[in-house]
Amino acid sequence: MNTNWYQFKTGSIVVPMTTTELAPNTTGAPVRPGLTPAGLVTVLLGAALPIIDFFIVNVALPTINADLHASTATLELVVAAYGIAYAVLLVVGGRLGDSFGRRRLFFWGLWLFTLTSLACGLAPTAGTLVIARAAQGAASALLLPQVLSIIQATTSGEERSRALGLFGATGGLSTVVGQLLGGGLVAADLFGSGWRPIFLVNVPIGLVVLVLARRLPESRAHNPLGVDRLGTLLLAVTLLSLLVPLMEGRALGWPAWTIALLAVFPFAAAALVHVERRLERTGGTPLLPPSVLRLPSVRRGLMVAIPFFAAFGSFMFVYAMTLQEGLHFGPLGAGVALTPLAVAYFTVSMLSSRLVARYGQRVVPVGGAVTALGMVALLCTTLAQWPNLTVLDLAPSMVAIGVGNALAMTTLFRIVLSHVPTDLAGVGSGVMTTNQQTSLALGVATLGSLYAALAGSLGSRDAFAVVIGVVALLAAIVAITGRRLPDPRV
Repeated sequence: MNTNWYQFKTGSIVVPMTTTELAPNTTGAPVRPGLTPAGLVTVLLGAALPIIDFFIVNVALPTINADLHASTATLELVVAAYGIAYAVLLVVGGRLGDSFGRRRLFFWGLWLFTLTSLACGLAPTAGTLVIARAAQGAASALLLPQVLSIIQATTSGEERSRALGLFGATGGLSTVVGQLLGGGLVAADLFGSGWRPIFLVNVPIGLVVLVLARRLPESRAHNPLGVDRLGTLLLAVTLLSLLVPLMEGRALGWPAWTIALLAVFPFAAAALVHVERRLERTGGTPLLPPSVLRLPSVRRGLMVAIPFFAAFGSFMFVYAMTLQEGLHFGPLGAGVALTPLAVAYFTVSMLSSRLVARYGQRVVPVGGAVTALGMVALLCTTLAQWPNLTVLDLAPSMVAIGVGNALAMTTLFRIVLSHVPTDLAGVGSGVMTTNQQTSLALGVATLGSLYAALAGSLGSRDAFAVVIGVVALLAAIVAITGRRLPDPRV
């Protein structure tokens, strides 16, 4: 099969591309295998499971601590192990799907996710749970990139726009549902099982999606790019050297090894950039092709996505902790308090395709501004009415935050992927989701640690107020920088 070459709009960089494998029709002409509505529902269900599980443990941590007698550092690892494994392997997962078939990797990633969810639910000790969570994150990294890749490879035009809008809605809604579902299951204490159903519930759902996945269309690259082993190793070292000490350093009292890891980070990042540039110059297949990252839609979109997802991840974590530890809402009450955000997010996400079609990239800065206003309103409400806050008191702010996040998040996904060629769908989706997960983890690590440090000296109210103020600032940055994003309609 001959290789096709396309000129990207990135100066003089020419990027090798191959065509996606097509199925012949009865006339002998190649046609793209289509994604049916049932197929779209299947891949979106597969996307929802890993995202839900990233957040579902937030409301269960006090119960896990009471049952397994875990230290603070171990509890943070229950959250961190999943996110770190997820972020490190996402790009590799997308590349493997391009090489071996996106439906095949979706299927096997879902199998592994189902099995590792069972392992999490049955974990006898905190250490076992941490290991199972890391394995679950690795399975998610195989599963989730295939969703965007399948959408990119099997849809086009307005159909693709609607599918990407639904994917963005699924991602944000799943984040909220994770905490709602987690709170409900923990509060129900089914058969005295405590926190374990938050993982075990994935098993029957995963089995159903596995049956449905057999009907998905298969797609892969005719000339797959292969796996960049050195790039993968350097990416892992870069992310681990940054995320592990940020998440564990404060809880452990900043031992020497955490400082040493942070010192490694800039050198590992520089080495990754150098290796990827050299590999592309010599005709190799880098894990993160610099020419793809130089696409305006990708480069600018990812830069705006960093503060956005960092703000979102830290808010969801700190909000759940404050409601339980500071206001004593309990896991179910904390989940219910997120309902206005979830309803607003889902409603606006359903309208995002029309909004982007009419207003283009301007939807992102509007979303950032609405989110910032919602955070300021939440800050004022908290300071004025603590400790007598109710779900109704919080609802107006939560609605605004849900609207703002829906406008920004769904549109950011579309902008980043709008000019990524079909055959590089795995690379594009892997880069976007790695950015998302790394930023979420960074938000939890930095602002979560800030909240924990301040809560001990200032109390829950003032610690929460400081973090919400920082999140409002990050949302304002999204509103300002989002004005320079390229138009996805062009």
